[in-house]
Amino acid sequence: MTNEKDTTDVLILGGGPAGLAAAIALRQKGIDCLVVEAMEPAIDKGCAEGLMPDALASLRELGLNIAEQEGHRFRGIRFNNLEHHVHADFPNGMGIGVRRTKLHRLIADRAREAGVPVLWSSRARLLDSRSALVNGKKISFRYLVGADGQASSVRKWAGLGGVQRENIRFGFRRHYNIAPWSEYVEVHWGASGQVYVTPIAADSVCVVFITRNPKLAQGDFLEAFPAVAAKLQGVPTMSKLRGGISANRKLRRVATQSVALIGDASGSPDAITGEGLAVSFRQAVSLANAVEQGNLGRYSRAHQKIGRLPHAMSRLMLWMDGWPQMQGRAIKTLSSHPDYFRQLLSVHVGAESMQRFAMRQGIRIGWSFLEASLY
Repeated sequence: MTNEKDTTDVLILGGGPAGLAAAIALRQKGIDCLVVEAMEPAIDKGCAEGLMPDALASLRELGLNIAEQEGHRFRGIRFNNLEHHVHADFPNGMGIGVRRTKLHRLIADRAREAGVPVLWSSRARLLDSRSALVNGKKISFRYLVGADGQASSVRKWAGLGGVQRENIRFGFRRHYNIAPWSEYVEVHWGASGQVYVTPIAADSVCVVFITRNPKLAQGDFLEAFPAVAAKLQGVPTMSKLRGGISANRKLRRVATQSVALIGDASGSPDAITGEGLAVSFRQAVSLANAVEQGNLGRYSRAHQKIGRLPHAMSRLMLWMDGWPQMQGRAIKTLSSHPDYFRQLLSVHVGAESMQRFAMRQGIRIGWSFLEASLY
């Protein structure tokens, strides 16, 4: 889509899911915007490709319903290690696995339907806080949104690069031509990291390995996960190994008076939470509300609230990842008390309060964990 105007209310740099979601939310409020993206659709990313019920609810708020035929439904999450396993169903509906390229096309189609102008294969150079050169043409704007990913240039330009907390891991993804063998997204825990398997179609699964050691993943990372390796032995692959950063990153600030960051540009929970996209979609709605009210301070406060639970769950799972012995005790405890896992999953998808869960079950889980460490 071309843009003939030389002014816009909001200039969005980055046309991935976060940037397009922000644009859709803005257009739903009648706010003019322009998205500039250096790549052509559909844009891929090395992620697990599972959308949990809360992410699907946020997409529906943006006017996008993901049909079952676009991917493959799953009913919950399953944790495994070499000795124990536990699973739980979502309390608020089904999730769906969707190839990232297909999801991007669907969101781009919804943006076009909402009247969002997008300049693909385009470049922008910021001139000052109110103007930029886009493909050599000067565009004036009231607000600037950085949706340009982990290495955001908008973040650096606006002086929003201060990191409050950060933990970097490395993710590697590949698709396999095999029918899903489980109704759940499986997360397999090991000393070297995690493998998680997401059903994405009737004949394919997405397999992601996340580790703190990028060199480990250059070989056959499935060797440390024999249950998964046995399932995939001799199965043809459908994509090349694709890598990326999994950052549990929290910034000190995500907005100024006229600049806001969204999605990975604004920080992110670790990929193992599966909440990155859901967080971005909720941020998009909050950003549109703040722009409508002419106060990005409201977005800063909403951003902090939106990220509180995903970052708390990230810290919990990174603690398990960093201490394999404790990880084994935790999964043993959960497998012995599956109701704890069910309630934790309810907290994770926002169906139950973390505070209420901690008050009701915290002491019991502590005793169960201690018991698991003694036997």
